[in-house]
Amino acid sequence: MSDTTTDTTGDDLEPVEEFRARARTWLAANMPPLGDGWNDRSDERRERERDLQRTLWSGGFAGICFPREYGGLGLTNEHQRAFTAESAPYDMPFSLNVPTLGILAATLLEFGTHEQKLRHLPAILRGDELWVQFLSEPSGGSDLAGCLTRADRDGDVFVLNGSKIWSSAAYASDWAMCLARTNWDVPKHRGLTMFILEIHQPGVTVEQIRQVDGTLEFCQEFFDDVHVPADAVVGEVDDGWTVASKLLVHERLAVGGGSPYTSGASIGHDGGGADTMIADLARGSGRAHDAHARQLVAEAHVRQMVAGQLIRRITQGMATGAMPAPAGSLIKLFGATNVMRRSEIALELAGGAVVAWPPGEPGPGALAGTASLSRQGVSLGGGSNEIQRNIISERLLGMPREYAADREVPYREVRRGGSSR
Repeated sequence: MSDTTTDTTGDDLEPVEEFRARARTWLAANMPPLGDGWNDRSDERRERERDLQRTLWSGGFAGICFPREYGGLGLTNEHQRAFTAESAPYDMPFSLNVPTLGILAATLLEFGTHEQKLRHLPAILRGDELWVQFLSEPSGGSDLAGCLTRADRDGDVFVLNGSKIWSSAAYASDWAMCLARTNWDVPKHRGLTMFILEIHQPGVTVEQIRQVDGTLEFCQEFFDDVHVPADAVVGEVDDGWTVASKLLVHERLAVGGGSPYTSGASIGHDGGGADTMIADLARGSGRAHDAHARQLVAEAHVRQMVAGQLIRRITQGMATGAMPAPAGSLIKLFGATNVMRRSEIALELAGGAVVAWPPGEPGPGALAGTASLSRQGVSLGGGSNEIQRNIISERLLGMPREYAADREVPYREVRRGGSSR
């Protein structure tokens, strides 16, 4: 198990500025310019992004911080930041960043066996595999450890039964990390196991959920006697909470824009493209010289600058051990509140353009309007803002933990709603 982002020594590394110059030349020759369709969540867009990831792989720019042994370049966070900056004007495989690269591949790199990493990480970096996490359950809310999906051992396999929900694009994904209960006679956090699960197989049913903006990205999954090989366990049996906890750290970093494992900016998650959109809204509404509008544009810009510096400070602190893993909640919380405020600014600047627009001419106002419908999701992925504040208060500031009636109680004895063993 490894938590490193490089497998080379300092003497072996290509200097960052040379790498930056090489990336700049390659991007200009091989990647299409960023257009209006980057936020499209259609199946066609997803396939296009697989192709973009394959282009990165072919060009030698996929997995910059992944070890060479598993298909990456074995370079540093500084190299990734340089590539992210240079790739800003180009169309990139944005949706692969969250959750495939920044969350699942990062977790697999840290907890997977050598065989699991050899099998899956190069395929992920080639764009051949899309991954998703199966964590939340219909009856669980924010209590991931209150998992009721069960996996019972039967010889060389585990038999999986239960349901997961709010899984992003599970219908179009290939593999998942699935948290299931394997032991009912210990407290809830100690009886969980994380599995690698092939999604499209007998016994797995995926249903899409229509959202308020009309999209069908979120899904619910049902498992009926699904056979999962014993060698698909990630980490140790009954120690899945350790894996899940670190997965959530990776998710908070990825959603907050601080993951070293993503390909370019995570537009829609870390605010990539925000300044341009906000400024375009001010111009499009004829308010480019209006003092209040200019103040709002400046606020959005300053917030993005603060976000970038916060990300840099926290990720460096975590990489050096100066800050513990829960510090990732600072990035996640600021990122979520920043997205909410940016959405409010966009709505104010766009005015009526967020409500109606000419057919076939959506423009920045339409983008701001449709984005506002899903803005709350950014405050939920990786744990709600309230959860982040609890983590910061308890694990960073040392404040007393909240009372929990089920702490240290065998999960079989815990009274709960919904289905039970």
